[in-house]
Amino acid sequence: MPSIQHEAIVRLFHERPQLAAELLAESLHVPLPRYDHAAVETGDLTAVTPAELRADSVVVLTRERADARPKPVLAVVVEVQRSPDPDKRWSWPMYLVSLRARMKCPSVLLVICPDLKVAHWSRQPIELGHPGLVLCPLVAGPADVPVIVDPLAAADDPELAVLSVIAHATTPEGPDILNALLTAVHKLDPDRGARYADMVRAALPNKIWEHLEDLMQTETREFLSDWARDNVAKGKAEGKAEGKAEGKAEGMAEAIFAVLSARGLSIPDDVRTAIGECSDLELLDAWIPAAVTVESARDLLNI
Repeated sequence: MPSIQHEAIVRLFHERPQLAAELLAESLHVPLPRYDHAAVETGDLTAVTPAELRADSVVVLTRERADARPKPVLAVVVEVQRSPDPDKRWSWPMYLVSLRARMKCPSVLLVICPDLKVAHWSRQPIELGHPGLVLCPLVAGPADVPVIVDPLAAADDPELAVLSVIAHATTPEGPDILNALLTAVHKLDPDRGARYADMVRAALPNKIWEHLEDLMQTETREFLSDWARDNVAKGKAEGKAEGKAEGKAEGMAEAIFAVLSARGLSIPDDVRTAIGECSDLELLDAWIPAAVTVESARDLLNI
């Protein structure tokens, strides 16, 4: 069963398919054909093969045509590999053959490996048996993912910044990379920022997250507090524009949910309902700073 980290990395390519092209061209130095768009296609690769095959993600690069639909120029099978799996050496070639036949364009295999040893295993050539046919997977391991410590660079490409945190969390640069990401997502749309903060928090083991938090000391708390204040201000502004107190309460509740989620705290359904349906603005205002420090979401209801 795929892990949370596995799903978080796959989600990055669904959020921004262009990430696959960036890793191929900039990190792995693979020449790409001229293209205009990158889009996610279905990962179901059973159309022309009898066995059930499903890739983690498929990204297709297309070129615009004046008198016809965009033409596929390269199809990318994106696989997230967290541990060696001998079966993949049989299924990966099938992925490429099936996708090539379906899209009628060249296809390549891009394997994302957060672990250095797994990256080495994934790079091993796969002999197909027919003379001259050898599949050499294109692998993006930790050394191939850039170290992003500049908040401006993280804001320009938050998906790559999330991948940078996951790949380098245990390195000396880990706290600086996480700080750059948190600073960057703070400037994004609140919903999008919360989504990326959730991704990186879910993808990192608790011990690593706690270690990074300790090294960052107050920075994480300050980030969450600023984020909460911004969401509250947004909610109040929307409420004022609508002339309804409900708008203020909704904005404050969303701020609380965003902070709790970014801290990796689960929100039980009854707690979410209690906060979401609360119309007491003073109580909501007290819950916001408390959300930064409570040990569990349920503790808020005792304040």
